[in-house]
Amino acid sequence: MRALITGGAGFIGSHLAEAWSAAGGSVTVIDDLSSGRLENLAALTGQAGFRFVQASILDGAALEPLVAQSDVVFHLAAAVGVELVLRSPLRVIETNVLGTHRVLQAAARHGVKVLLASSSEVYGKSERVPYREDDDRVLGPTTRGRWVYAETKALDEFLALGYAQEMGLPVVICRLFNTVGPRQSGRYGMVVPRLVGQALRGEAMTVYGDGGQTRCFCHVRDVVRALILLARAPSTVGGVYNIGSQEEVTILALAERIKALSGSRSQIVLVPYEQAYGAGYEDTRRRLPDISRIRAAVGWQPELGLDDILREVIADVRRGQRIGSG
Repeated sequence: MRALITGGAGFIGSHLAEAWSAAGGSVTVIDDLSSGRLENLAALTGQAGFRFVQASILDGAALEPLVAQSDVVFHLAAAVGVELVLRSPLRVIETNVLGTHRVLQAAARHGVKVLLASSSEVYGKSERVPYREDDDRVLGPTTRGRWVYAETKALDEFLALGYAQEMGLPVVICRLFNTVGPRQSGRYGMVVPRLVGQALRGEAMTVYGDGGQTRCFCHVRDVVRALILLARAPSTVGGVYNIGSQEEVTILALAERIKALSGSRSQIVLVPYEQAYGAGYEDTRRRLPDISRIRAAVGWQPELGLDDILREVIADVRRGQRIGSG
């Protein structure tokens, strides 16, 4: 099968491109490199069956022929990171909503299956955990920019389901929960690479809020395996699926585990949300997925535990620091 991966030079997209290629499929990546990096695709560059196109998904002239030449589109391109969401809401809306609309339009014209990468953010601050795909959503007011990303990803889902209903487009919606692993950057506020980088540099490890908020971290290889299984199973078309780990940990405990596993002497420091992101910032207290739907559909569940993940990320950041200092 021929796969088009939007945002394929990014963290998740590059791992997906490698896995799809390793399984014998051809891969085309479209990425404007606003947050992705060509280095992420180094293992594929020059290989038969791989193509990279530097362009925005908003560029219909570039996007349309790539979709037409594909059997499946993995739509991962999106604005990323809390800092960008708070600083540039218009860019987030344009990229996430208009970009997704362009991808779906092109796919509908050519009858190409689309896997849409959505987010656990769509659940907002719901206190009903674990989150099920058909649960109600609870979000804050429009005057708090923190919710822009959640709303745009929810609108992406509505667009995809609308195309499925009205145009017969085969779509699968994947809600990703805190994906981590090698090559993830801490530049956009991602907590694991940020804390690992601080620990290895001997800097204060900054934990926002009181550190009692919990998350579940899933290795990118497990996530990619889920995406591929969902893409290949005809029965998943029209469905919405959570993809994530169920190993819940507080962010303070996460920082302590990173400190211990890295042998760091860094101090762990609590930073108020107001200081990190400005007044009025809201965070979700718990984020735990129910994965029974995807388990029943394709037999998927995560294989790697948190300590395995952290050891691999620590080793990856250490390699990067050695290369940077060389």
